[in-house]
Amino acid sequence: MSTSFTEAVSGAWQAVSTVDEPAPTAVVAGTAIVALVLVTVRPLWLKTRHVITQAHEGSHALVAALVGRKLSGIRLHSDTSGVMVSSGNPRGPGMVATTFAGYTGPAVLGFAAATLLTLDRPAAVLWSILAALAVLLLLIRNLYGFVSVVLAGALVGAAAYFGDPVVRYTAAYLITWILLLGATRPVLELARTHMNGRGRGSDADQLRDLTRIPVAVWIVLFALVTAGTAFYGTARIVVTQLS
Repeated sequence: MSTSFTEAVSGAWQAVSTVDEPAPTAVVAGTAIVALVLVTVRPLWLKTRHVITQAHEGSHALVAALVGRKLSGIRLHSDTSGVMVSSGNPRGPGMVATTFAGYTGPAVLGFAAATLLTLDRPAAVLWSILAALAVLLLLIRNLYGFVSVVLAGALVGAAAYFGDPVVRYTAAYLITWILLLGATRPVLELARTHMNGRGRGSDADQLRDLTRIPVAVWIVLFALVTAGTAFYGTARIVVTQLS
């Protein structure tokens, strides 16, 4: 048992630490174009947004755990909405950080993935995502969320385990571009919803109630973080490809 466990850990570490040859420019550019279409064409965005929602709720949960809150569960819905429930101090910096992490989390995760890709580590990106999805699955409390996370994990796992370097790069870059390019759109949708007099109960509303800072300020901060992180992550990838 001990030997098997050691071999499994060794194999997992070898997979995660694998450094491939630099990604072909065609793969980097091609996946960027595909991701841009997926996050801008509305019928496709309604499907792609599920990736952002998983990252959104997962980011809430990660920060909640880091600040010492007790996680109760996550629900993901077919309309791309989601909710993460945690218990603890209802106010204070920890609750503010937990709430702020949702809209900004996907872009930050995308930047982390972009950083690994500039180091030629697509396997590390895919296995990290797979590990995150496994943890997320433990927190899911509804059938749709369970099925959607299992499906995402199956696709990522297949690319990570069975794929050659080109397949790994293609999958890793596509997910990374979706996170980077798609993180800002929900913020713009949130802004439009509030301008139309709707959106009560959003993360921005909760942050206003927690801090007395206006909703508009929080939406601008969401936009600055997501757009800025996306720009910086994209710049890192482009510079790496040109160097």
